[in-house]
Order: sequence, then structure tokens, then C-alpha cells
Amino acid sequence: MALHTPLPPNVRKGLTNFSGSLFINNKTGDCAAAQTYHPGHEVLSSLPLQMLLYFNVFYFPFWCLSEGLMLELKYSLLLLYYKFLLVAAFLTLTLAEGLRLYLGYIGNLQEKVPELAGFLLLSFLIQLPTLLFILTDEHIIRLPLETAVHIIYLMFLLSEIAAAFFALKAMTKHLTRQFYLRQFEGPDGL
Repeated sequence: MALHTPLPPNVRKGLTNFSGSLFINNKTGDCAAAQTYHPGHEVLSSLPLQMLLYFNVFYFPFWCLSEGLMLELKYSLLLLYYKFLLVAAFLTLTLAEGLRLYLGYIGNLQEKVPELAGFLLLSFLIQLPTLLFILTDEHIIRLPLETAVHIIYLMFLLSEIAAAFFALKAMTKHLTRQFYLRQFEGPDGL
């Protein structure tokens, strides 16, 4: 028995279409873009990776604000080339982090291997070396808040790299198995 709603059907349909366009992953039955899972479908999304990404999204603005403030405080005390390097590192980390988190969300929730691989490559090849440079260079004036914020960010980054590696490994293994099983299907898909 369906639940009675006081909304007229055309208003309800309009609200459903609007919410379906806002929330891409809407899996309710009344949405036309509902994703259906077959009874034998194995969900490959990684819960630990998704939790790390979720908390990283909330931590990123705090990191960005504190790093910007710390950079402003020590900017006049730095040598000219360290000024350039730190501003470039801050901009690289900030811009790459937005793209990295987006790719992580899409790759994990929608089980897309290329996006998750892009997330892993951005994390490993851009974010990690830049963050390690900021944390280990002895000529950079490190303030206590900056060090604490960067260490927490490094822990997020290392945990996400490990979780994404295992999630990507599971997804590719499953897709490879699916590919080989489809070779034995007949032309009618049975």
C-alpha cells in the first residue's frame, strides 16, 4: 500500500525531477535515473575510502585557511625563492585537492576504475611529494600549527592512498572476471 502524500501528483513529479537533477546518485524508486542492481551484483565501493574522503572534505577548508594564514605570517621572513616555492606548493595542493577529492568520490561511489586511478595518481605523484617537501625542508620556517595541520593531512593522504589501492585492486579484479565470463555468454545474453 502506497503512502498517501498531500502533494498533487504534478508537484510531486516536479519535485522528484528536481531532486533527481540535484542528487546524481538518487537511488529511490520514484526517480527516473534510479540505478538498479541485479541480485548477483557485488558492490565494490570501499567504505573505508569513502569515510576518509568524507572527513577529508570537511578537513580541507580548515587546512586551506590555516595554511594560508601561516603562509601570510611567515612570508616576509622567507628567502625569495622559498616565497615562490611555498606559494606554488600551496596553490598546487589546493587546486589538486579539489580535483582529487572529486575523482575519489566519483571513482569510489560509481565504481569507475579510471577516476579512481586518477585519484590514486594525483595523490601519489602530486600531493604526497609536495606535502613531504613542505614538511621536511629545513629552510622553511615551520610554525607549530602548520606542522600539526600538515601531519594530519599527511595521515589522511597516506590512508587514502592505501584504501584506494585496495579498492582499485578489487574493482579491476572484479571487472576482469566479468569480462572473461561475458565471453561465454551467447548472443542473446544468457
